[in-house]
Amino acid sequence: MGSLSIWHWLIVLVIVMMVFGTKKLKNIGSDLGSAVKGFKEGMRDGESTTAATPDKQIAAQPPEAAAHKDAIDVEAKEKS
Repeated sequence: MGSLSIWHWLIVLVIVMMVFGTKKLKNIGSDLGSAVKGFKEGMRDGESTTAATPDKQIAAQPPEAAAHKDAIDVEAKEKS
């Protein structure tokens, strides 16, 4: 008695369809699907730009700076 049977879910589905209508439910489903698709594309774009950023920074450095990757900038270490 504590769990809902298939008949309970069918009755709920019929009531929801009567209240909202099939056209509105279809629009909600397509909006939700396009939102999920856009989110996935955004996550994919975010991963590709963060992975490419360090390579671009190293390539943008002058050749003498690229040769001394282990060098520490003294001005960054000074305390104010």
